[in-house]
Order: sequence, then structure tokens, then C-alpha cells
Amino acid sequence: MNYKQALKHPVFKIISQSAKELQLDSYVIGGFVRDFILKRGTAKDIDVVAIGSGIELAKQVAKNLPTKPKVQVFKTYGTAMLRYDDIEIEFVGARKESYNEDSRNPIVENGTLVDDQNRRDFTINAFALSLSDTNFGDLLDPFNGLQDLENKIIRTPLNPDITYSDDPLRMMRAIRFATQLNFKIEKESLNAITKNNHRIEIITNERIVVELNKILESKTPSVGFLLLEQTGLLHYILPELIALKGIDEVEGQKHKDNFYHTLEVVDNIAKHTDNVWLRWAALLHDIGKAPTKKFSKKVGWTFHGHEFEGSKMVYQLFKRLKMPLNDKMKFVQKMVYMSSRPIVLANEEVTDSAVRRLVFDAGDYVDDLMTLCEADITTKNPKKFKKYHSNFQLVRQKIVEVEERDHVRNFQPPVSGEEIMETFNLNPSKEIGIIKEKIKEAILEGDIPNEHDAAFQLMLKEGKRLGLKVYEKR
Repeated sequence: MNYKQALKHPVFKIISQSAKELQLDSYVIGGFVRDFILKRGTAKDIDVVAIGSGIELAKQVAKNLPTKPKVQVFKTYGTAMLRYDDIEIEFVGARKESYNEDSRNPIVENGTLVDDQNRRDFTINAFALSLSDTNFGDLLDPFNGLQDLENKIIRTPLNPDITYSDDPLRMMRAIRFATQLNFKIEKESLNAITKNNHRIEIITNERIVVELNKILESKTPSVGFLLLEQTGLLHYILPELIALKGIDEVEGQKHKDNFYHTLEVVDNIAKHTDNVWLRWAALLHDIGKAPTKKFSKKVGWTFHGHEFEGSKMVYQLFKRLKMPLNDKMKFVQKMVYMSSRPIVLANEEVTDSAVRRLVFDAGDYVDDLMTLCEADITTKNPKKFKKYHSNFQLVRQKIVEVEERDHVRNFQPPVSGEEIMETFNLNPSKEIGIIKEKIKEAILEGDIPNEHDAAFQLMLKEGKRLGLKVYEKR
């Protein structure tokens, strides 16, 4: 079978010519070929295998390209990379690999194309397209990957037990591809992942998080998380989610299974946002429920303070997984901490004061918070579902009205601390904080408008109450 049409970009002819000059055979391999066959858009990453030195081929290609791009050489891995026309091309010499038990970093030897295809993780990633003059565009598919693409199967080229044990990151990759492509992992492979799940402990957290993010960014993330749970990998990666599993019953009173509820919320939010950090917030919004779960004879199951507990756990989880501890983490924390606030509003009469406080506390993230809370509606009762959603629409409408009128998003007090100090001839002191808090509360409650004159008058009144005197300049 020939896929010459996949190689229309002029760079492929230049690679072909460069390989000929060095008397090497070369092939495009892996994801580029797979995605072309699946019609998944135009790939910006191309992997080229040379039967010989990949580094020398990269240098020759750079020499022959009109832009003479810089070649980055990674001697440790025997690879080289260059950029041309918005495309990143990686060159590697064909190789065979062997592993020891404590590392996913292989011992590498020069090899043939067959050796190189044997070391690939899945049959659908082992395709190669020839770049030789004589058979330009011919497909080499030694493991019947085309059939697996057609049947939507994730399968390893060799024994899955060895494949996953050698490089346990492949277990995450199998689940990620199954999620992204909506494929099934074949039974033997799934059993091998379950058998080798403990091996994930030798993989760095950074590499695991890359795969987790790709699962979260997919159309239906629950597919991946159900597979992670089914294979036992989730126990090692996110035990906080496993702790949400199960339904307890005391005196005939049950609570919902918060694990499966969480996955529904993540799938719901995936329909409305591509923001991976908001998707993380959806994944973690209930993690505080496991440690705060209690049974009361009067009210049944309670999870008091689970949002506060959950926001603390977000920091610990991000730290453990070597995820960013910057504004991304703080955003997720804030979302988790505030995740119940709009729900309370939607269940009660929506007052201006409550909405002002919500906008004040959420700041620029109020829209994200509303998206999260709407995703949190997983009731199967159509009446309740409709009611909750229409209540949220009221809250959203109210947010717009209040914000237009009162401008409390990213609130700055109309009277500054400096003005208070100047008016009463004060040094920095607690009285300034008391007056500012009084003004803020009055604005949020709607007692005064968010304007300077009204705030100044309240400042004078509160200053008098505190025994302060207006300083007369002489």
C-alpha cells in the first residue's frame, strides 16, 4: 500500500535526497503516519528513522534546506532535531533496545528497521513510510496495525507483559491513546497493564502528569480515568480519587459514589471548556469529601468543610506530582474552595448582596466557577436538572447586572489607606484596616454605592465612632 499523498510537503523530498547522498535508507515512522491514516489533521511533529546515523542525516538535510536551519543534537539519545516551515523533525538511527528492571531508560544498540519497529509501543505507532526513490511512500506495517486502526484496538507489537514491564510509561500511553482515539485496549494488553501496575513507581511524576493532562484534554476524559482505576494505576497516581469510591450505608441512609460523580462532572465540563486547569478543578472538586465524611443520626451523611479541606489537598497533590505551584495551582485551589458557593445561591433566593460577595471573592474567575458548578449538576431527574440549570442562569444574569452597576470584580476600595491616614493624621494602625473593612462590607451589602463620596462619608462616620479626629491642615 502506498501513501505518497502523505509526503506532499517539500521537506520529504529533501530528506529523501539527503539520505541518498549519504547512501542511507530512511523512513517516516510513528504518529505522523498514524494520524494521516486516521485523518487527524496535519501533524507538526515528524519522526524520521535512518538505517545508520540519524544525526548525520539531520545535518545533511539542514545543509540541503533553503533556510539552513540549526540542528540540535542530543548525543545521549543519538538523536537530532531541526525546525523547518513550522514543522519539527526528529532524526534517529534505527536501533534495538534492552532494559534492566529499575529503569525505563534502555540500553541502545544500532539495529535494523525491523528492530526499530519491534521497540515501538503499539502496532498503530509502528507504521513506516519509505523515503527511498524506488518505493517512495510505500507503507511498512509488520504488525498489521492497519487492521488495528480499523478495529479501533490498542495492541503492543510484542508480548505486552514485556512491553509494559520494560517501559511502564507505555501503560499510561495505552490508556491515553484509548481515550484520545476512542479505541479499546485488547484484553491481553489490559491484563498485562494490571499485572505490571506497580512498575509505574519507577516513572517520574513529570512524565505521568504529561499523560494525565492529555487524558484530561480529551473529548471524554472519564474513559481514561475508568481505565486507570480498572487497571489499578490510579491507586498509585491519584489515591485521593480512589478514596472517593464506594457507597456507605448506615441505618438505611446512603450517599452517592463521589468517584463516579466526579468523572461525570469532568465529562460535563469537557463539553464547555478546553482549559485543562479548570478540568483539573472538576477532577479534584470533591477530594475533600473522603476525609470529612461523617454520619449524623439527625441529618444523615455530611461532608462539612470539604471544600476547605479539598483546597488544602490540592496543594499537597500538586507538590507530590511535581505540578506547577504557581497561579495554576492557586486557580485550581480557588475553584475547589469556592465550588459550592454558586450552588447555595442557586438553591435560594438570589440577593444582590450574595451575588456581590460571590463576584468579589471569585474576581476574574467567576465565569469559570459558574461553568464548574453547572458541570456539577449530575442528577438523573429531568425536573431537578432543568430547575438547577434555570436557577444558574438567573445567577449568571444577576452577576452581569450587579457587576455593571457595582463594579466589585477585582474590587479596589474607593477610599485608599493613604487617604484615611491623611484625613485623620494617622500612622499605619489597625484603625485603617477597620475603616477599610467597614467600607468594603457596606458596598458588598449594598448599603452604599461603590463610589468615592459615599465611601468618604462613611469613613468620617466610622472614624468618629473610633474616636478619631479630622486633621485640619494649617
